[in-house]
Amino acid sequence: MSGGYLSIRNLSVTLMGGPRILRNVSLDVAAGQVHGLVGESGAGKSMIGKAVLGILPRALRITGGQIWLDGVDLLTLAPRDRRRRIGATAALIPQDPLTGLNPSRRIGPQITDRLVDILGWTRARADERALALLDEVHIPEPARVMRAYPHELSGGMRQRILIASAFAAEPKLIIADEPTTALDVTVQKQILRLISEMQALHGTALLFVTHDLGVVSKVCDTLSVLYAGKVVEEARMRRFFLRPVHPYSRALLAATPTHTDPTGSLTPVPPEVIAAVEDEVRQHDLRWRA
Repeated sequence: MSGGYLSIRNLSVTLMGGPRILRNVSLDVAAGQVHGLVGESGAGKSMIGKAVLGILPRALRITGGQIWLDGVDLLTLAPRDRRRRIGATAALIPQDPLTGLNPSRRIGPQITDRLVDILGWTRARADERALALLDEVHIPEPARVMRAYPHELSGGMRQRILIASAFAAEPKLIIADEPTTALDVTVQKQILRLISEMQALHGTALLFVTHDLGVVSKVCDTLSVLYAGKVVEEARMRRFFLRPVHPYSRALLAATPTHTDPTGSLTPVPPEVIAAVEDEVRQHDLRWRA
């Protein structure tokens, strides 16, 4: 193992009876660091987070590699031990603030159940922790919100609750799976600022999944660029935006709208770049099958 609190090495995920979804993915997230995982829709970004958390869809299987979490390769553990270790050390901020919460349950238990069931806290201690967290994420009247149902709250408040819930058990790793996608632009900015505040306050390692390079530039220390399940570039933020190495990375940056020319036309990723990357992926798959 090397690299960080989360260290993924040569991870491959395959659709049963079908192609590989992830192709020898390697990346590191150090303690206290925010690592961005970027790429277009369908690149496999969310699958990496789900593989780490052990929540891949039934049709997908991990067919190679290692997932080191705090010095332990999760894939060497028995399923029950793996679930316990993940539950005690990692958490997820899901994409949709509505479906991320159970509509039939009040907010309070959705935050406190994990503290009681996994960490063995008393209900009173867990309630106290939940109230403090709701205050940390700037939710007014936390006691009232604890008694509310998800449909009684706005999308922004629901996302704040999901953030509070993710930090509740003080995990060492949080995976944020496009946590601002379902929100309007104003609320997105507030949520990004909140995630950065909470991550800095708690010193959590954070894997931030997004398709938005603008978001990455605001919250991340390092990033990996993914295409067709393969990491084509990994870099620190400043170097990436000044000198991207891979042609696909350069094309993504060129296709990103800028505030300096809001009326300018967008530059699509050139077909020859896509063809070159897909050929790179095909060659990689041929070597893997051999």
